[in-house]
Amino acid sequence: MRYVALAGRQLFSILFIIASAGHFNQQAIEAAANHGVPLAGLLVPLSGVIALMGGLSILFGFQTRLGAWLLVIFLVPVTLAMHDFWSAADPMTLQIEKAMFMKNITMLGGALLISYFGAGPLSVDAVVHTGTTAFSHEARAVSPVPDLIPDLPQSSKAANDRSVDHDHARAHLGWTRIKPLRRGVPCSRNHS
Repeated sequence: MRYVALAGRQLFSILFIIASAGHFNQQAIEAAANHGVPLAGLLVPLSGVIALMGGLSILFGFQTRLGAWLLVIFLVPVTLAMHDFWSAADPMTLQIEKAMFMKNITMLGGALLISYFGAGPLSVDAVVHTGTTAFSHEARAVSPVPDLIPDLPQSSKAANDRSVDHDHARAHLGWTRIKPLRRGVPCSRNHS
């Protein structure tokens, strides 16, 4: 399953890496200016640099969360400025821009997920975090819990069977208001 995150990162990032090259030609700058983008000569190439940096970051899994936020910063203004289907004059342009808008919204959702969950085990981030190579036995035991609960002792973060001391994690996160399940008694919240 660890290869799924790697494949997903590669497939997600390749679009941004390839598309970033188109931000440095005059046609892209003129198209942005026609859509009302101010300072298109500066902002279009800058958006290409942001997309390239974010895409490469996610591709290699290096500073992945930062790279995902770069893509969020790229996607929000580009989606709103360049794919404003609500102002399309003809039905064909409306359909094309609406499809492009929805594609960008979907990619925005993916970037937000990556910004939360990170790169996964086969990444530069995993190597830096664990101090081992991504293909070693130690790196295979990495779970997303260390990223979500950074102050727990290493022994509680991820055991070899990927289990977590959930009571300790709940207490650390302040989730102590939920009573544990007792035999035959459903869980209830402690409202004291």
